[in-house]
Amino acid sequence: MPVIIHLITDLETGGAETALVKLLAAHRHAPYTPVVVSMTGRGALGDAVEAEGATLHGLAMRRGHMDPGGLFRLIGLLRRYRPEILQSWMYHADLLGLIAGRLARVPRILWNVRCSNMDMSAYSRMSILVVRTLARLSRQPEAVVVNSLAGQAWHQHLGYRPRRWAYIPNGFDTARFRPDAEARMAIRGELGIPAEAPLIGMLARVDPIKDHGCFIAAAARFGEQRPEAHFLLAGSGIEAGNPALAGAAVLGSRIHLLGERRDAPRIIAALDIATLTSAFGEGFSNFIGEAMACAVPCVVTDVGDSRRIVGDGGLVVPPSDGAALAEAWERLIAIGPEARAEIGAAARARIKNEFTAEAIAKQYQALYTGESAATQTRP
Repeated sequence: MPVIIHLITDLETGGAETALVKLLAAHRHAPYTPVVVSMTGRGALGDAVEAEGATLHGLAMRRGHMDPGGLFRLIGLLRRYRPEILQSWMYHADLLGLIAGRLARVPRILWNVRCSNMDMSAYSRMSILVVRTLARLSRQPEAVVVNSLAGQAWHQHLGYRPRRWAYIPNGFDTARFRPDAEARMAIRGELGIPAEAPLIGMLARVDPIKDHGCFIAAAARFGEQRPEAHFLLAGSGIEAGNPALAGAAVLGSRIHLLGERRDAPRIIAALDIATLTSAFGEGFSNFIGEAMACAVPCVVTDVGDSRRIVGDGGLVVPPSDGAALAEAWERLIAIGPEARAEIGAAARARIKNEFTAEAIAKQYQALYTGESAATQTRP
């Protein structure tokens, strides 16, 4: 069978990395052999990649450093496997993959862009240079895959002019992410949260994009009106003492900092409201899709495709506005559990109708096999 190599910056827990693992799971019986190459190492998701039947290699490159050795190691892998397709994920992998793919004469090279209106001032000069270079080279790959219409529009603004855009949104396993009353009570019991207490949460790594400070500011404001409310944060970097979470201490025992977890479906099912506070850069949040699949109403900032994704499954507020966020939480809590359940049901139906893992996997397979073109978009 033909080989597809997926080149990704790393395999730590994140949106692109999770999307790749889900794609591997959905493509276990596809007519090609998957190989995953991480520019760094195995990361948190290396075992998950191998569990889905993919061969995994790491280039042992250091973040933020130019490493010609990593380029030559990648070229060696490409010559060894002779893939039909090299699919790269995220900026640094797109650039490295293009260079190595051309030198190794890979027939088809595809890029994958996962973000929208990035505030590059929050990142290194090297990252800025990489993005500018990619814009100039964007006609080189066969296609640029985007998971959000906002992401396509933003990259067009940056100067991306690919031969073809392919819009393929994120997909979700609605059997794994589903309403679960037993998990709801179990998680609340583990954390000491009363069954009737409002619980609002966000699962996201600590990163400038996610704006955890906005969540904490809204929680402090909302907690004054609803002293019985509890708040939950989980993800890489979520721990006491992290400067990005400054101010969380004022919430005392009502805020639960869980760090990185492997039981996201259970945690999400325990929430009354799921929130995404991204200030910029978000394309299509996996967490919001997962929460909607669990029939949890969402409050999201108007960044990337979040408004389009949520639809009637929640509320949308301006980014970096803690007051508006707290007000939206109050609106959803005030309507009571039955009305929230109706909104949650609409959210789950939206995911099942438009964003199932199976449907998205078919779009990737069509792109890879050439059976039909993935949706080409014009924002």
